[in-house]
Order: sequence, then C-alpha cells, then structure tokens
Amino acid sequence: MTATLTVSHRAFGAEVRRGPYQVEVDGRTVGTVEMNQTFETTVEPGHHTLRVRSGRNSSGEKAFEIADEEVARFRCTGKRFLPLFLASFVSPGLALVLVRE
Repeated sequence: MTATLTVSHRAFGAEVRRGPYQVEVDGRTVGTVEMNQTFETTVEPGHHTLRVRSGRNSSGEKAFEIADEEVARFRCTGKRFLPLFLASFVSPGLALVLVRE
C-alpha cells in the first residue's frame, strides 16, 4: 500500500529564491526539487507533514492526509508579496510558499 507525493517548484514572473529546495516529509529530508521541476516520491497512506527548505529559509509545515494509491500534489515558490518577502529576513519560516493543488 503506497501513495504518491509530488512537489513542483514553479513561479510566475521573477523569483529571487530560485535555488533547489529540500523536501521534508514528517521531518526527514526525502529529496530536492529544482526550479521548474517536479519531485515525486512514494509515501505510506495516512497523515503526514510536508515542508520545503532552502538553507535557513523554509515554508510553513503543511499537514495532509493521503489514501492508498492517491496522489497529493503541492507547488512551492520563493515568490512573496513584498511585505512578507521583507519579513522573511527576520522570520525565515515565511520565506517559501507551499500550496496544495
């Protein structure tokens, strides 16, 4: 019994934080995703947490449920609205965005 998790690194327009992002599932690094690429991995069905990280910058942790043979798709980017972009220098957990598609 397995399910699939995909994480795409996509942005519309210019993005300052363009480097590869580490993909963390349940607090463990499972791979990386490059700009304009998609990372895919299998996970056990059930409750999981997901976060992307680039150095000290990270997204918030996203919890998700996934069933057997289901695909959970997420998109991440470093592009932020200017006030949040500036705040991310003080609070690195605001630097990256992770959205379920």
